[in-house]
Amino acid sequence: MTTQPHAIRNGLLLGTLGVVIFALTLPMTRLAVGSAAAPQMSGVFVAAGRATVAAILAIVFLAVTRAPSPKRGDWLPLGVVALGVVFGFPLFSSIAMRHVEAVHASVILGVLPLATASVGAWLHRQRPSAGFWACAGLGTALVVVFAVLRSGQSGLTLKGADLLLLLAMACAAVGYGVGALLSQRLRADHVICWALVLGLPLNLPIALAEYPQEAIKIEAWWAFFYVAVFSQWLGFFAWYRGLALGGTVRVSQVQLLQPFLSMVFAVPILGERLDALTVGFGLAVVTVVFVGRTMPVRNTLSTSKPTPPLGAKSS
Repeated sequence: MTTQPHAIRNGLLLGTLGVVIFALTLPMTRLAVGSAAAPQMSGVFVAAGRATVAAILAIVFLAVTRAPSPKRGDWLPLGVVALGVVFGFPLFSSIAMRHVEAVHASVILGVLPLATASVGAWLHRQRPSAGFWACAGLGTALVVVFAVLRSGQSGLTLKGADLLLLLAMACAAVGYGVGALLSQRLRADHVICWALVLGLPLNLPIALAEYPQEAIKIEAWWAFFYVAVFSQWLGFFAWYRGLALGGTVRVSQVQLLQPFLSMVFAVPILGERLDALTVGFGLAVVTVVFVGRTMPVRNTLSTSKPTPPLGAKSS
């Protein structure tokens, strides 16, 4: 059955909402962990603590919505989601953000949309057209070039923090792709909730052990609660539903906007400057995303013709 245009449109809107929420993650994480010169919370505490807070909220939500227990075959994919977006991405990115600025982190994480699309295409057995991959590659290149230009003299060097960010990117791509697949048979909000519950027995003791003993600035605590409630929980409600409705391959390209939104949010949060370079590259990426969403995507299990423009996938 071909995905309907209105479902794709709603998927893109929900995906964009999720990206807006996630765009604050890097600036807020940086604010929570501080810098090497002025440290705040440890990256391990931020990662485990945010997942613990979100898991408690998830338990309440699952009870209120009377969520049925996942079927036996769903627990393994839920475990993969937990490893990707409950453990891997928060841990690796939180540790890395102590040592790199948000702008530099966007250099590495700028390839996340392409990674997510690749995972989605493999999981859904889709074959995006050459035009789609050209748009995805061009958009990713624009993000990387922009971030390199903004990084100044620091350049693009693979240091320890960069390798952690690459691992975080890989974890997020897998977690997004598998979560989107699960969201086709489970409620999207229940997917992230069950994944958080799976991770609670490990995250809770780690969070308690890593709880900061020194004084922490109030703004760091506000940042922590943002990444716990929004980045780790509510953002996935919109994101997984958007991926399920519009198709992982296509909706994932909306993530190309995330680094630029992060820059906008970083102005009041971290004191970064918004200039003509940011606006110019942002408009270029918006154009590429718009063109990319019109490209056909073929289901490799079907002998039918490729889906027309705006048709994200077949199922």
